[in-house]
Amino acid sequence: MKSINDTYTLSNGLEIPCLGFGTYNPTGGDNVEIILTAMECGYRYFDTASLYGTERALGEAVKKSGIARGDLFIASKAWIDEMGYEEVKQAFERTLNRLQTDYLDLYLIHWPRSAEDDTDWKEKGRETWRAMEELYEAGKIKGLGLSNFLPHHMDNILQNCKVKPVADQLELHPGYMQQAATAFCAENQVAVQAWSPLGRAKLLEDSLLLKMAAKYGKSPAQICLRYLLQKGMIPLVKATKAERMKQNADVFDFEIEKDDMWMLDCMPQTAWSGEHPDFAIPKVKSNFEQ
Repeated sequence: MKSINDTYTLSNGLEIPCLGFGTYNPTGGDNVEIILTAMECGYRYFDTASLYGTERALGEAVKKSGIARGDLFIASKAWIDEMGYEEVKQAFERTLNRLQTDYLDLYLIHWPRSAEDDTDWKEKGRETWRAMEELYEAGKIKGLGLSNFLPHHMDNILQNCKVKPVADQLELHPGYMQQAATAFCAENQVAVQAWSPLGRAKLLEDSLLLKMAAKYGKSPAQICLRYLLQKGMIPLVKATKAERMKQNADVFDFEIEKDDMWMLDCMPQTAWSGEHPDFAIPKVKSNFEQ
């Protein structure tokens, strides 16, 4: 990989850029302008979700940019309250309308279960996937994926699907690498995408990362992103300023040495968000009105 728009080939043949731009923006701001700035900085893979409230802004940015839809890779996700056979079909149409597009490159189930005591999450996941398969077969989605699915969640889909998931988004960064989940993905030819690749900025002051940043003449953020890329994972980066966007993309001109990769592999748990798909489930609703 030599640039942010070099691609991996997913298990169904779909080409996906090796670095994506995440549109979740908890601090607010003009999301249309942020996304346009990212496009000017060269990003072409944009990740959104009904939960984020940024689908409409992404659609407006695409329209204003003048970039052909076929030159962009757009992914979105269905939230907990959009799961179910009919529910996800309706959610998908809302997503298309907000994005002002007639297809998605990647559509994912955002979270595997709605609560710790959710006893019918397996059936709901299967029915959601069945509807997504029909949308895929109709040509409205180029690839189906998952987000925050651990092996027992993913196996429920794999054992009952006609169309296999091509990707799984997980919280991944130095200090929280979820080895069981990533190994399961590798065994099943499911590409791994990393959300919160900088540990929500908590890793930027970590002593080991600061030491490595000095060694390689890079920032701690660039060390985090390069580490994930060398492990064959697709980081989903976020930034609001052009300078940081460019810095996040400037990770293709160096390589982390083997011993340093091992040191990062062996970091103690650090900067975990506290969110877990079985035990710490966000109690929020998708933004139907965005």
